[in-house]
Amino acid sequence: MKRWWAVVAYVIVPGIDGSDGQHWQTLWERQWGTSAVRISPASWSAPDLDDWVDAVQEAYDDASRQDSRVVLVAHSLGCWAASTWLNKNPSSPTDGAFLVAPPDPHGPAFPRQAAATFMEVSAQPLPCPALVVGSANDPYCTPEAAAGFAARWEARWHLAGACGHINSASGLGSWRHGCELLDSLTQQ
Repeated sequence: MKRWWAVVAYVIVPGIDGSDGQHWQTLWERQWGTSAVRISPASWSAPDLDDWVDAVQEAYDDASRQDSRVVLVAHSLGCWAASTWLNKNPSSPTDGAFLVAPPDPHGPAFPRQAAATFMEVSAQPLPCPALVVGSANDPYCTPEAAAGFAARWEARWHLAGACGHINSASGLGSWRHGCELLDSLTQQ
């Protein structure tokens, strides 16, 4: 049984180049203050999977010093870094993974040259509760592919409507619906 009064520490796992100032992840991070730790890979623009997984580990270590409840909040390519880290660290206590707009590594728009080390990732059952959120018109992943990832991750699936890549360009601001979805994950 979870403590209802517990604070949650969040690990923010953005996609390529990090999330800009108008991205919901950045807006949430500002709101959460010291309860949020953003990954800091050396390879933001030319993502290296091992570097990103190491960055998730460092951020997780920082977050877990703040609170025993840690939730990963990932977007785009960050979903693959987060899921890879989770599968490599199944005994690390993680209260949830919020995976938004995972790109399809086999889809036509995947950044094959920039993110070559992510080409062979695969969705495997995750060791914690997870929620995958997709969009009906994401240029990087069809809803069917995203739902398939959710099934293989053994995660709940939610189609958020036509929100593009669910990023700054989507004009979601602080994305209230996303906050509600995250709450549904963390309050299980």
